[in-house]
Amino acid sequence: MLTKAPRGTKDITPKDAYKWNYVENKFREVCALFGYEEMRTPIFEHTELFKRSVGDTTDIVQKEMYSFEDKGKRDITLKPEGTAGVVRAFIENKLYAETQPTKLFYMTPCFRYERPQAGRQRQFHQFGIEALGSDKPSLDAEVIALAVQFFNEVGLKDLVVSINSVGCPTCRAKYNEILKAYLDSKADVLCETCLERKDKNPMRVIDCKNPTCQENLQDVPFMVDHLCDDCREHFAKVQEYLSEMEINYVVDKKIVRGLDYYKKTAFEIISNDIGAQSTVCGGGRYDGLVEQIGGPKGVSGIGFGLGVERLLLTLENNNIEIENPHAMDIFIVTIGDKAKTKSFKILKDLRSEHISAENDHLDRSVKAQFKYSDKINAKFTIVIGDDELENDSATLKNMATSEQTTIKLSDIVKELKERL
Repeated sequence: MLTKAPRGTKDITPKDAYKWNYVENKFREVCALFGYEEMRTPIFEHTELFKRSVGDTTDIVQKEMYSFEDKGKRDITLKPEGTAGVVRAFIENKLYAETQPTKLFYMTPCFRYERPQAGRQRQFHQFGIEALGSDKPSLDAEVIALAVQFFNEVGLKDLVVSINSVGCPTCRAKYNEILKAYLDSKADVLCETCLERKDKNPMRVIDCKNPTCQENLQDVPFMVDHLCDDCREHFAKVQEYLSEMEINYVVDKKIVRGLDYYKKTAFEIISNDIGAQSTVCGGGRYDGLVEQIGGPKGVSGIGFGLGVERLLLTLENNNIEIENPHAMDIFIVTIGDKAKTKSFKILKDLRSEHISAENDHLDRSVKAQFKYSDKINAKFTIVIGDDELENDSATLKNMATSEQTTIKLSDIVKELKERL
């Protein structure tokens, strides 16, 4: 057990870590283009935060959270998603008092107790953005545009944005009455989970994946057909902005999102993988969440979250390769103790100039040192022995072209800076 990671967790080894670095850097780059700044929040929060924000009736709160009582008898939960912590930090640090909107992004591990599968672990990683302080549909469109640009820049081009409106408390209350009456009439064909949901959170029934429920609820009434005038106008304007940006979208009336805090716009981004489809991102507007967890009234928000594991799997499924940038600039092959000692001064000089350099630490033979140089993809090699030290000269070899050049050892930094 000591040498096996807990179920649902996965090590990120050097053969994959460069891919994570690539998508992290790309996400930071795209967020900066849109004016979003990074927010980092604790890995755990008070359990009540998630009960209030995510919702008592959600599967996350009821079944999936990693919660415990700490030594101070406080109820603590490892965060199952990123939004609640960012909004809590927005309130606690009084960011609402600054010029609005507040545009934030985050990268964080999250934790949910669910059955591990491809692209889904119990410890997983999430990228997300949160834009707070504006209820205008232009911000909805910008958030969607940021996600689309990020996916495009990592190589995913065949995307469909599915959007819906889940209304506001005013029109949703009236709709829930209509929906509940409909679901009561279908009570005999609903699964056990939907029977529970129809009274506590009836819109979640629409999201049921049970084939029997899907078959028997084909004529279910949808929220988007019962919007109030304000929500209808908001949704129409979002579509207008998306069309202006030539973003490919469809209206999907079944999108309700799994968290209680969503209002008005809800969306998913779907990648048409080779041979399949994959949802790579989900988000929406959460007007009222700030007030719900103890912040000031009237502060609106919208954002999205995407799973990094699922993103990398989608890139792999689409044969999109991420180049490993960690090739070593030079490997110094040494012969004898004097050369080994001298190599450390050369290594220090090279590394001080930000030239990556390595030598042998296992007393390998010259032949084995060259093999190791190939394995670490060194761009150049140089051999140093007694003769080279005495003559202050050696042969610098370009490993890609096999071109060899005689240089002075004292000029090696200068030579490499010119060639690299």
